[in-house]
Amino acid sequence: MQHNNTGLPGIVIAALRGGSGKTIFSVGTIAALKKQGRSIAPFKKGPDYIDAGWLAMAAGRPCYNLDTFLIDRDQIRSSFHCYANNTDLAVIEGNRGLYDTIDISVRTSTAELAKLLDLPVILCIDGTKTTRTMAAVVMGCQHFDRDVKIKGVVLNRVAGPRHEKNLRQNIEHYCGVPVVGAVPKLREASFPERHMGLVPTPEHDWAQESIATVADVAAKYLDLDVILAIAQDNVDQAAHVCTDAALQAPAPCATLKDLESGAVQRNLAHAPRIGIIRDSAFQFYYQENLEALEAAGAELVYTSPLCDKKLPDIDALYIGGGFPETHAQELTGNRTYRDHIKQLADQGLPIYAECGGLMYLGRELVLDQETFPMVGVFPLTFGLFKRPQGHGYTILQVAKANPYYAKDVEIRGHEFHYSKVIETPGQKLDLVFAVQRGQGLLDGKDGICYQNVLATYTHVHAFGTPAWAEALVQNAIQYSAART
Repeated sequence: MQHNNTGLPGIVIAALRGGSGKTIFSVGTIAALKKQGRSIAPFKKGPDYIDAGWLAMAAGRPCYNLDTFLIDRDQIRSSFHCYANNTDLAVIEGNRGLYDTIDISVRTSTAELAKLLDLPVILCIDGTKTTRTMAAVVMGCQHFDRDVKIKGVVLNRVAGPRHEKNLRQNIEHYCGVPVVGAVPKLREASFPERHMGLVPTPEHDWAQESIATVADVAAKYLDLDVILAIAQDNVDQAAHVCTDAALQAPAPCATLKDLESGAVQRNLAHAPRIGIIRDSAFQFYYQENLEALEAAGAELVYTSPLCDKKLPDIDALYIGGGFPETHAQELTGNRTYRDHIKQLADQGLPIYAECGGLMYLGRELVLDQETFPMVGVFPLTFGLFKRPQGHGYTILQVAKANPYYAKDVEIRGHEFHYSKVIETPGQKLDLVFAVQRGQGLLDGKDGICYQNVLATYTHVHAFGTPAWAEALVQNAIQYSAART
């Protein structure tokens, strides 16, 4: 096995399945250690915005995403090293079960990421209505892939001291790893769930109170010193085993935050201003995407249809995903903001929209038989359903000309939406992406264009689709030049 250790202390918090409590433990561990005065670098494995928001708030610094489907392996190592450098600990929250993937291989799993970064795994297990059998389960995870370094176990939802003792003794005896924490069944959940994830942090004003609560839980029930020791021992052992200097050296630091401003590189008199609609209705943005726009030369200007009457003076607009359906009344009520977007779209303002942003640019949104007018850039009516209408990784082939992507380019992304188009104008829509994997917008296609507007259900990551940021900034520069 090749050692890819970055020389930085870190852990991967994984589980047997979704809903086992790994987000609570990740957030709690980060918050508790931060309370001790330690600097923690948070990461989220997989395409995720909501968990990443909680992790960022707990750490008091941005959370970055690491996903081997969207981003190549060298870039993941480089990103991890740069964003975790000069911190006391990196905490990566996994997704779903430790070995869960899109096929029979290890690819896209939390286990793959742990091996790629050569980090120890803390396995979070739900102890409900089980005892000795959990030792067999943990042992199975250990033997399923011996290159995955399971170094500790956290017990969740234990029924009492006797239950905890039984689980702890069996796991430590048969599996040879320490139980680094045991949390009882908690009567009051501090993190309410929505859909398949946690409620986004901007949606309620008691987020900090929730984080403080789980920090206290972590400090009380987890052995934080042992967790820190596991991370440090991994660094020490890797340095001892791996004597090849080339393998010990970290990957080159090539993340976007370390790049010189693109505006400086181009000697632009004024950086193009890109508006970002960011509020409790639209909050799904990768931190890397925002940094990519800045690295390409843009000045980011934040705006909100929940607060502002119209858009600020901008040269382009980026509308991310979110839950516009929970704010449909407010979005409809701010007609001046909607009309301003439509007017600027007609005049050629570059606009890039994803998922919730796509819905907002449609004609209307139907909820419980009530219709809410939206911006109206596209003649589409969206409805909401109880089950996801698109969920998972996507692969798109650029089939037609558009302002942002070259023809025939392959785009990798992900989608997660409960909405779908329920009414179109009748004529065939000119969609630019052929969907090779995923659901898309309509009839195996995604990406609808009007003037310099492109809206799609697929979310892209700037490290996996580097042309995206450059294209949006270049469109903004051209639009700005045409106005002067």
